[in-house]
Amino acid sequence: MDPDKVVIKKYANRRLYDTSGSRYINLVDIAALVRNGTDVQVVDAKTGEDITRVTLTQIIVEDAKEQPTGLPLELLRQLIVASDRVGQEFIMWYLKSAFDAYQKVQNTLESRLTEVQSVALSPLQMMKKFIPGSATETASEPGTELQELQKLRKRISEMEARQEKPKRPKKRRRATA
Repeated sequence: MDPDKVVIKKYANRRLYDTSGSRYINLVDIAALVRNGTDVQVVDAKTGEDITRVTLTQIIVEDAKEQPTGLPLELLRQLIVASDRVGQEFIMWYLKSAFDAYQKVQNTLESRLTEVQSVALSPLQMMKKFIPGSATETASEPGTELQELQKLRKRISEMEARQEKPKRPKKRRRATA
């Protein structure tokens, strides 16, 4: 048996018992476990029959009661029409593929947002790319960022000093007439 799997026993009185937590739970608790990535198995306490699929379907049905935006009616009709094994397997494969693609897009989007956030939170790192000679330095050394800041201040001071120096007026040549 998988040590990460939570086994829940369903009794005849419709009560659900979490064997790993030694407590009674409800469908909302099971939904929360699943949403958190926990592998859940629901078994009939009397027969030992695996009723996970039925329980998860019941959670989906309960969610659909509260939120009328559940599965589209046409999809539900097609699930009923596809009562033969091949049809059901195809629809389940299609739904799983579509959901996997959706999750992949979500994960990619989240990783890109994380990258953007890290860049936005470290403007000094971005500035390093624009300063000549700083690309070869390593940022992992302690105090490197402070040194970089000091170098930037020094360069700014030098640039300001160059700007403040008065330009020598050009000597006018007298026109010879």
